[in-house]
Amino acid sequence: MTTWKALVVDDQPAVRTAISLLLEVHDVPCVVAATPAQALAIIADDAIGVVVQDMNYAGDTTSGREGVELFRAIRKLDPEMPVVLMTAWTSLETAVQLVKDGAADYIAKPWDDARLVATLRALLSRRSEQQESRRVLARRARDREELAARVDLGGLVYASDEMHAVIRLAVTVATADVPVLVLGPNGAGKERIAEIIHKNSRRRDRPMVRVNAGSLPDTLIEAELFGAEAGAFTGATKTRVGRFEAADGGTLFLDEIGNLTPSGQMRLLRVLQTGEFERLGSSVTRRVNVRVVSATNADLPRMIREGTFREDLYFRLNVVEITIPPLCDRPDDVLPLAEHFLRMHAEGAGRPALVFTAAARSALVAHAFPGNVRELGNRVQRATVVATGTEITLEDLGPMVDAPRHPEDVAEGPARKSGPPRADDVEEHRRIEAALTRANGVVSLAATALGMSRQALYRRMERVGLSIERRPRGG
Repeated sequence: MTTWKALVVDDQPAVRTAISLLLEVHDVPCVVAATPAQALAIIADDAIGVVVQDMNYAGDTTSGREGVELFRAIRKLDPEMPVVLMTAWTSLETAVQLVKDGAADYIAKPWDDARLVATLRALLSRRSEQQESRRVLARRARDREELAARVDLGGLVYASDEMHAVIRLAVTVATADVPVLVLGPNGAGKERIAEIIHKNSRRRDRPMVRVNAGSLPDTLIEAELFGAEAGAFTGATKTRVGRFEAADGGTLFLDEIGNLTPSGQMRLLRVLQTGEFERLGSSVTRRVNVRVVSATNADLPRMIREGTFREDLYFRLNVVEITIPPLCDRPDDVLPLAEHFLRMHAEGAGRPALVFTAAARSALVAHAFPGNVRELGNRVQRATVVATGTEITLEDLGPMVDAPRHPEDVAEGPARKSGPPRADDVEEHRRIEAALTRANGVVSLAATALGMSRQALYRRMERVGLSIERRPRGG
């Protein structure tokens, strides 16, 4: 594990000595530099986790220009490096602007010892967390690449850890040749998981037959599942092969199993228990070797308690259970899926490459998607049809009632200038104040806690009347 250090850059020896001693007393690793050139050399060679930099380095300057140049050089060298600006009142305006441009925070001279130590500790801790996060992400990326290289995912698009866990379980049970019950809300991708199970099973070269079990009326269940001889019922002019027989040697996917009628449940249980059935109108017993993968969005245990679903059928179907989380619980999948659908629909319509605007991307991530992946695909298809240019805008995606409450937060809109404060703005003011207090006044940490970018937090602060100069400060 890397030991990250704080770098103090100041042309005054007394300041460098005072801060280095302060940090040493509080067990915060520290190195110092007297000039911007020295600072950049140290950053390039050492494990620097945070920079505390002065705004002026020549004795006769107070403009802060040298501080701006150093800040930009640091950002170019390491875009993620947190920078805390130390400034006298004459450079305050410049420091405020740099914070808006990405600096972690600013501290006025003379500084508050406790606040400075707390700020640097928090930023060093965040740097360590970022490093660990990168290692974890790299390991997960390798895991996903290895998985995709050895199994057939059928072009499935995902990025979330939640969906990766689902895929790993699906490919693990695929070779076990046992019944699988796939659970999840409508539109979440249950059929895609069933396809992955089939494609990676020993039955991959045999058919996968799909049946919407819930749409079968009692009068057609037997004929649909088990087939019918010619003349078995009015209109049956030729022999009909049922779905079980068609899937012999392969996989039968029974969707919406929770909607199957009691009579249908009884007939399905019999064939699952014995593997035998007779075509309607025939006395010849037939035997099939079929793997059943079923799916539902229903609460089957509750239905069993209520007497509307057979418990013995449930245990026949549910040897292994796979649950797909709704799209709102795996937001990391939203943009990769949206980009996939956008390419697919643009190519299908013969349109040139399309891109989402920043506002559209943010609104997609913020939306709850009650219709899950199916809704996302439909929205992107709609946008592809109605978009008039090469960009997909927020309006092209259609109404999204749970999009960000204030579109200016994602669309770089203007701050609210006048008029009485809105109730939600007052509430937001209090929420931001509380987050800043918990973060000891460090804007970047408060933004992370609130789930937004630093720039979005500043725009929101401006809108609710919380200026950077009057934001809460920790002790």
